[in-house]
Amino acid sequence: MTSRDWSVPEDFLFGPDARVRDTALDLYREVEGLGLVCPHGHVSPRLLADPDARFANPTELLVKDDHYLFRLLYSQGVPLEALGVGQAPGSYDPVRAWEVFCAHFHLFDGTPSGLWLRIELTRLFGVKEKPDADNARRVYDQIQGCLDTPDFTPRALFRRFGIEVLATTDAAEDSTEPHRQAQADGYRVIPTFRPDGLLQMNLPGWKGKLERLEQVTGRSIGSYRELLDALRERRQAFKAAGATATDHGAASPDISPLSEHEAESLFDLALGGRLTPEQARRLEGHALFDQARLSAEADGLVMQLHVGSTRNHNRELFEKYGPDMGADIPHRVNWTGGLRPLLDAFGNHTEGRELHAILFTLDESTYSRELAPLAGHYPGLRLGPPWWFHDSVRGIERYLDAVTETATLHNTAGFNDDTRAFPSIPARHEVWRRTVCHWLAGQVGRGILDQPEASRLARMAARDLAVRAYRLDLN
Repeated sequence: MTSRDWSVPEDFLFGPDARVRDTALDLYREVEGLGLVCPHGHVSPRLLADPDARFANPTELLVKDDHYLFRLLYSQGVPLEALGVGQAPGSYDPVRAWEVFCAHFHLFDGTPSGLWLRIELTRLFGVKEKPDADNARRVYDQIQGCLDTPDFTPRALFRRFGIEVLATTDAAEDSTEPHRQAQADGYRVIPTFRPDGLLQMNLPGWKGKLERLEQVTGRSIGSYRELLDALRERRQAFKAAGATATDHGAASPDISPLSEHEAESLFDLALGGRLTPEQARRLEGHALFDQARLSAEADGLVMQLHVGSTRNHNRELFEKYGPDMGADIPHRVNWTGGLRPLLDAFGNHTEGRELHAILFTLDESTYSRELAPLAGHYPGLRLGPPWWFHDSVRGIERYLDAVTETATLHNTAGFNDDTRAFPSIPARHEVWRRTVCHWLAGQVGRGILDQPEASRLARMAARDLAVRAYRLDLN
């Protein structure tokens, strides 16, 4: 296939073995038309709240806010400014930024981003040639021509993609009004409660977030107890707007309660800007324990834990641009020891105390060693799909190999696309579904599964597991 003959064949990702390939294709045909359940992502709800919203141009849509893309280009010496990163619309040339992107498009060969882009550019925008320096302007104009039509508004694409529900990720102090506006017009867009900015109390900007929470709730927050009460109120507001889950990105799974006196003493230090990193870690662990308690005993929201990433590792980029610049780097995690206090308290479902938690990691070594045995035992745990660097064909295959024999597919949460670039949603689901179907076909070929079993598991992985794990009412 040349750059002038760019497409996605019917047996895409199914491998050379004809018997396995045919079985995989049969399985995929059973699930490819299922609706998309998107329980975790980073699309702005404002895109779907406003019926007149439009995507401005290809660069704004596909490149400048997608750290999957610009982190790789940055590693190859492309300045972020050249891609429009960190620059407001109108302050940079989107055509020139697109040309820079296309001139380096070959860097995505063999990567998950390269696969997603190939699917969305060919299928959605009708691009027939692989982008490069020579055709960049032509590809830009073709995509722009699509974006200028009514068929490519966010709402039109929501319908076209077959999205059943789309969950956004929202700070505790954010408004849920955009979600309500979208819902009023028939688009099921729900918030996800993410209080990280208020629980990580030694980070820059924490006091400003606390003040914003005071404004939203009409409360004065001068103690940890008052912070917890304000967060409880916001959880209820999110749930009233359709939320079924919370989301927490923590450096460590060490989630342990402190005494009330110690928690208040550390919160006083936080207010004064005097928390040490170790004190901040312990206070965050206590705060996460309280959030788990609210999930288990009060509102029933599913608790997502993303652990194993050292956030904003590149200090220079963080100071210049802020967070989410593609510099979150994996580190080792001790799930078995870290989660024990939490599981002692909430891991066994008892009357009035029922935690539903979904675990994500960037430390692949823990899948078979710790996470699969934990999820294969505790009724309160499910395993999230391969996250970030591992949301790839081989990453998905490694995940399935590592967890299914011990935890079974039933103790996973299916798939979520974790997307930032809205058009990548169906592409990412397609890669997941194709990869799972090919993996299941291999199990059929070896006699581990029969065809009806594989068909049932394929549907579960494509849709039903996510519906169940995130406690979504889609029936």
